[in-house]
Amino acid sequence: MLDYRFPTALQMVLSVAMAEQLGERSTSAILAYGLEANPSFIRKLMVPLTRDGIIVSTLGRNGSIHLGRPADQITLRDIYLSVTEDKRLWASRPDIPARCVVSANACWYFKSIANEAEQASLAVLAQHTVASALDEVKKADTSGCDPLPELIAQYKKTS
Repeated sequence: MLDYRFPTALQMVLSVAMAEQLGERSTSAILAYGLEANPSFIRKLMVPLTRDGIIVSTLGRNGSIHLGRPADQITLRDIYLSVTEDKRLWASRPDIPARCVVSANACWYFKSIANEAEQASLAVLAQHTVASALDEVKKADTSGCDPLPELIAQYKKTS
């Protein structure tokens, strides 16, 4: 089963960072609209992101979502670990009876390879910040998509 928590959380945090740069307000409803995601999924992802200080959310009619610290101090590794929590990149099969050399040793071997891959992935994510990711996304923009203020205006028309 595919896990969409990290890519969705990354898009959320990048959207909040972009809104802050433009002086716009972010809410869970605006994020859900912009990402075409279920609002409850967005709110569920906000829990660990808020707990880990990646975002800060204020409640009420004028509530909004902001970055919890400067964008250049939040790594993609921070976001990944926040929303995936203790779920591993790959899970090994449960221990099975040792009936041959493969069944007796494949589990520990797979765990070591999976751990190595996980550490390599985390190292790559640690090299990128929200600020650098947002810069890359903006530089690569060939989408022709509406700028954030227009997206927010469209959201307000539909709600």
